[in-house]
Amino acid sequence: MPTQSYDDALTARELYRFFRAGEEETLALRGVSLRVARGETVAVIGPSGAGKSTLLACLAGLDEPSGGDVHVDGVRISHRPETERARLRARHIGVLLQTRNLLPHLSVRDNVTLAQGAVRGRPATSADALLDQVGLTERRHALPRQLSGGETARAGLAVALANSPAVLLADEPTGELDGGTERMVLQMLRDRAKVGCAVLIVTHSPEAVRIADRVIRLDDGRAAEAAESGAEVCDADVAEVRHVSG
Repeated sequence: MPTQSYDDALTARELYRFFRAGEEETLALRGVSLRVARGETVAVIGPSGAGKSTLLACLAGLDEPSGGDVHVDGVRISHRPETERARLRARHIGVLLQTRNLLPHLSVRDNVTLAQGAVRGRPATSADALLDQVGLTERRHALPRQLSGGETARAGLAVALANSPAVLLADEPTGELDGGTERMVLQMLRDRAKVGCAVLIVTHSPEAVRIADRVIRLDDGRAAEAAESGAEVCDADVAEVRHVSG
């Protein structure tokens, strides 16, 4: 079980998640514990059905664990009413999804502005400045359907960073991108870590694993930390990472 320290932006302790369908019970998470420090990038890998998406949902406060707890930026986010979890998520967590980050009827800029409106007070970085950081100044008035795959990924990142979160959670952020765009998005994630954000990436991509400071393998709802860094894991056996990741 990880011990929370001053430098930990994200801590999960003994997370369990049960799902029931009639008399059938599925145990998606089996006592998962982890921590991510400020400025650190952690990759979570594992085969399909290992519990990766369930884990990310619990870490983000999008779902409640059946047991255990999650602390983000020193605040417990788990086992609270949904309205409180949503408020804490908006303030402390950026969530980057492969899809669903953008509302289709709003422009790119309005998507970022809407996310910033979920937190009281003036945002630390304006919507226009965020879009400039991800190279979308000229596309700020475009609708999501008018964006390329790479532009959509960068717009989603701008939404995730709308409120300068302490923690950035990314679920397969490069799953449908070409190699050049994938490297660009991963560099942006690393740049966030360099300014103190804790970054956790759920991924099947060896390139995403390579940039990680640490790698956590999830299998059948249980977590084990790899002894090597992400680069060492990939350099040792990229084929194995691909196999484990499914």
